[in-house]
Amino acid sequence: MFEGLINYAIEVIIHWISFLGYPGIVFLMSLESACLPVPSEIVLPFSGFLVYRGAFDLLFASLAGTLGCLLGSVVAYYFGLKKGRNLIKNHGKYFFLNEDHLELAEKWFHKYGDKAIFFTRLMPIVRTFISLPAGIGKMNFKKFVIYTILGSFPWCFALVYAGFLLGPYWMNIINLFHKFDIFIIMGLIGMIIFYFWKRKK
Repeated sequence: MFEGLINYAIEVIIHWISFLGYPGIVFLMSLESACLPVPSEIVLPFSGFLVYRGAFDLLFASLAGTLGCLLGSVVAYYFGLKKGRNLIKNHGKYFFLNEDHLELAEKWFHKYGDKAIFFTRLMPIVRTFISLPAGIGKMNFKKFVIYTILGSFPWCFALVYAGFLLGPYWMNIINLFHKFDIFIIMGLIGMIIFYFWKRKK
């Protein structure tokens, strides 16, 4: 079933990019950065394959991906800023969150937000969702935009370039990222367990 979903996602992504060109990259990457399940690990390498075929330019494809990351991230940021705090106040107890965590998040993003935004943009999975807590934590918007761009461009360029190098075998990169995803998920679970252990202690 999971493999079927992946294949369907690949077909849809290929269709959108082939039909719309660079705006297709912007649109799909915007969806991913707005916390929707659109994998950049498919969007960007396929765009790199089109660079390989001469249909796209490497730099323009990377910039289109970066622009999409920025647009979707801004949407997620403002959702977190405007709605996130009320959601946590009203429903946070179901996720072990309360208003103290909001204050902590605000202080943390004020102090470390620039580093967090930059480095998480280079990480699968986490990069998709970091904008939401940045908005909840009221991170400085100008810094948020700057570090989103600085962190997103290397990610986009690397994946587009990988697709260019792999050419007709661009889909091989999907399996590679699945392996990274497993380690990242395990790491996040470990951090959550450590947090609750420390809190209980």
